Amino acid sequence: MSTPTVEVGTELPPYDVPSVSAEKMKTMAALLSDPTPIHWDVATLRALGMGDRPVNQGPLNMGYVMNAVTAWAGGPQSLRRLRVRFLGTVLAGQSLRVRATVTALREEDGVRLADCDVVLEVEGGDPAVSGTATVVLP
Repeated sequence: MSTPTVEVGTELPPYDVPSVSAEKMKTMAALLSDPTPIHWDVATLRALGMGDRPVNQGPLNMGYVMNAVTAWAGGPQSLRRLRVRFLGTVLAGQSLRVRATVTALREEDGVRLADCDVVLEVEGGDPAVSGTATVVLP
């Protein structure tokens, strides 16, 4: 099997998260020592008028983007750089899709690199995260 040609404009395969897990949010809040109850306490969300679905943490949203580009590039060791901007809220139960497009190719210190524009979209197409990633190509 041959490696597909990568060029500027190449779209990475979409990376889908079928349903954001409220239980994983609660676990992540504990791991991060994040006392913000909007990530796990439905009563607090209701009291604040925010509905009844916990809000996903930024690091989890960023992790979906990292997973998408590293799956395409060959593993976590391929990630050289990730810069993101948080644009919107991701709620428990929502479906997500990461899309990415190669914007530049270059060689640095004998290594082939690809720069990509990345976006994490919530069901319906609203962006929650956007940014750039640089990965080492095989």
